[in-house]
Amino acid sequence: MTDSRTRQADALVESLQREAGGKLTVFLGAAPGVGKTYSMLGRAHEQLRRGVDVVVGLVETHGRAETAALLDGLPQVPLLQRAYQQHALQEMDLDAVLARHPALVLVDELAHRNVPGSRHERRWQDVMELLDAGIDVWTTINIQHLESLNDVVMRITGVRVSETVPDAVLDRLHDIVLVDLPPRELIERLQQGKVYVPEQAAQALQAFFSPANLTALRELAMQEAADRVDTSLRETRAARGEGNLPLRRRVLVAIDGGGQSEYLVRVGRRIAERRDAPWTVVTVQRRREDEGTRREIDAAFALARRLGGEAELLHGPSIADALLDHAAHNSVSTLVLGRTRERPFARMLNRTLTQQLIQRGAHYEITIIGTPQARAHARRHGLSMPTLSTGRDSLLALTATALACLVALVAERWVGLYDLSMVFIVAVVVVAARSRTSAAVMAAALCFLAYNFFFISPRFTFAISARQGVITVFLFLVAALVAGRLASRLRMQVVALRAANRHANARQVLGGQLTRAASNEQVAQAGREALEQALDAPAWLRIGADTSTSGSAAPGDTDLAAADWAQRHGQPSGRFTDTLAGADWWFLPLLDGDDRTIGVAGIRFPRSAPRLTPEQRQLAEAMVDDIAQAALRTRLVADLEKAHVSNETERLRSALLSSVSHDLRSPLAAMIGSADSLSSYADAMDARDRRALLDTILVEGERLDRYIQNLLDMTRLGHEGLKINRDWIGVDELVGSAARRLQRYQPEVRLQLDIPGTLAPIWVHPALVEQAVFNVMENAAKFSPPGAAVEVQARLVDGELRIDVLDAGPGIPDDERARIFDMFYSVERGDRGRHGTGLGLTITQGMIGAHGGSVQALPGRDGRGTLIRITLPLLQPHPADDHDES
Repeated sequence: MTDSRTRQADALVESLQREAGGKLTVFLGAAPGVGKTYSMLGRAHEQLRRGVDVVVGLVETHGRAETAALLDGLPQVPLLQRAYQQHALQEMDLDAVLARHPALVLVDELAHRNVPGSRHERRWQDVMELLDAGIDVWTTINIQHLESLNDVVMRITGVRVSETVPDAVLDRLHDIVLVDLPPRELIERLQQGKVYVPEQAAQALQAFFSPANLTALRELAMQEAADRVDTSLRETRAARGEGNLPLRRRVLVAIDGGGQSEYLVRVGRRIAERRDAPWTVVTVQRRREDEGTRREIDAAFALARRLGGEAELLHGPSIADALLDHAAHNSVSTLVLGRTRERPFARMLNRTLTQQLIQRGAHYEITIIGTPQARAHARRHGLSMPTLSTGRDSLLALTATALACLVALVAERWVGLYDLSMVFIVAVVVVAARSRTSAAVMAAALCFLAYNFFFISPRFTFAISARQGVITVFLFLVAALVAGRLASRLRMQVVALRAANRHANARQVLGGQLTRAASNEQVAQAGREALEQALDAPAWLRIGADTSTSGSAAPGDTDLAAADWAQRHGQPSGRFTDTLAGADWWFLPLLDGDDRTIGVAGIRFPRSAPRLTPEQRQLAEAMVDDIAQAALRTRLVADLEKAHVSNETERLRSALLSSVSHDLRSPLAAMIGSADSLSSYADAMDARDRRALLDTILVEGERLDRYIQNLLDMTRLGHEGLKINRDWIGVDELVGSAARRLQRYQPEVRLQLDIPGTLAPIWVHPALVEQAVFNVMENAAKFSPPGAAVEVQARLVDGELRIDVLDAGPGIPDDERARIFDMFYSVERGDRGRHGTGLGLTITQGMIGAHGGSVQALPGRDGRGTLIRITLPLLQPHPADDHDES
């Protein structure tokens, strides 16, 4: 009851959340050209005639005249014009639609990508904002654009659709309109040029728009529409507190291991096949079955899987409750079960299973199958009394009755207890708590007879002298039967809860271990340990082609052949199966979401266990499925990491090529042009012009040399490291040398140096530190406005040398200051602009870091410009180094 109320409350909350915003209507099609936009516009005209405030946010006509004609008469919000790569593109004006706030807006092509620079990257995000604002939205989408169907469409058509919509968007769905067109008619429209231009149409007919592809996509679209309608109906009924009314007719076959299980499986399969419906075989486990029952249920489950059905083990104290609950939550419309056997005292204790299902399963079609064996058994034994209990249960009932008599005798003689009925009721409850209902019934009957014979007057006879005595003993019998029944049901519940708890705990332990696994080896190790702990048997796993973990035992050659077969065919093999059953191991394939095999798991049960219990099989299959999903996750993570590394490598390669192609070509072009002028017109030039050309060649050659040196230094920083040959040098000499180099290359640069003469020399590699300071000063000069000075200041702070270089440029955004030290960052954006290789500050950071120092990018004064701060520790030479120098 609590679960049903919780589900009703959740459904009500979800319903209220959907109703709080706008309503989403999707016009769904199997392929482009089926008429989704045309149908949407036609219905929009109907809404407009009814007085609904309808506007067109955006509609893609693709040059189709009949679609464009339907736009006439519909109010439209003007589109935004956006420039992208020298093209003027039109996009929906989201803010204008929100300001207009119509009752209904039409937004075509839900999966479309917006123009870069828009508020949202995808159009479906615009639609979600409109819905949140309380505006109803009509939109269109093709089935191939749903995210969950992306891989399915890829397998069908061979085309990977890049623009997809998350399925969660359709959770806001209020209505779905399936726009359908037969494949033959769609192909005719394509050939007539009504979908694409002739060149595109010819290519589409050869690839995407084949009859087989269109038929498969059409089936997908119909199935998706049916699923959404089914989901909507289920949620609506749940919000009302009503049971599920399934639209997709799933067949549920219930078996009990009573000699007719395989026959019921075959009959259920034929029923499901005739109705083209999915089907499941279940059994409800309430107690420990005997060996014959377990063997029959295992064989029936295996047969169901071979015939294409599913098999599931249910737990619960009541078979009817377990079956109806499973049916309510799995869209079942038909229940198939065998004729219920009449058990002793069934009419007095409870109704048969068939009667309970007929009375309580009013919304289900219940098919009761009578097997030939059951009918023959009924003819032979129709008048015979079935056996009440097994020998063990009979012995338990007799023992409990004898002990109750002994305790009652002691209580009567030495304790003075005269109401002895409770002693016998306790005996019945103890038997019911430790055995089955039939044993409790037998114990109740024996205690009734013993109580009457030994303790009701006249004693040692079954006669009863007083009317009150008759009432007492019969009330005792009723109380004993009821108490025994309740105790037996409680025991069944405890057994079912223990089994479910073991199952949940095992999967919880496995899940915790798998979440920490970062590789296939760790997944295999965690999975093996969890399987061995849960099933108390050696386990072995292999993920991929060569990843394996042997654990405490490893399969032999025969067993490995079974493992290879299971991994190759995606089906169980080895022991407990019909494939290579001589193996000592039971092998289960690890399947991903698309039924592709990614590995295999093996479990070796002892030979003393001739059969698997359904609980063991269900637990092992569930844990193996969890392991497969974890392995798939690690593989996807590895693939994403490889893709990221590949993309990053490609980005760096492109940046390097772009930088080199620009920054090396410019000085080369100047040098070649100057040399060519000297070669062709040297005689006609005066000495000053020739000197200017020679200076150009020299300056550009030195510039080219700096670029090449930067590349070499970057290589050394990344691979070989820098060798620090330290020497004493004055700070003013070091900064002055860098300043003279900069003014030689850029004479127009103004430098303002503030280097106190009291600063002591520093122990560094002079050339490297000078190059680092030069790179920072050159970078600052690039961004300082014409005529503005680049300030360079050196100070001794807290025992360290601090060199600050301040420019008056535009500055760097706070969130990008750390990135300016990334390699090639200038290619994207930043303080370094469009010119330069983007290596200068990276090399500076490496050179200063090799000295134990640091480089920081800080904001300039008054929010303008950038301050690059170089900090160097003041080190002293080692005595041995000083001695060597002397």
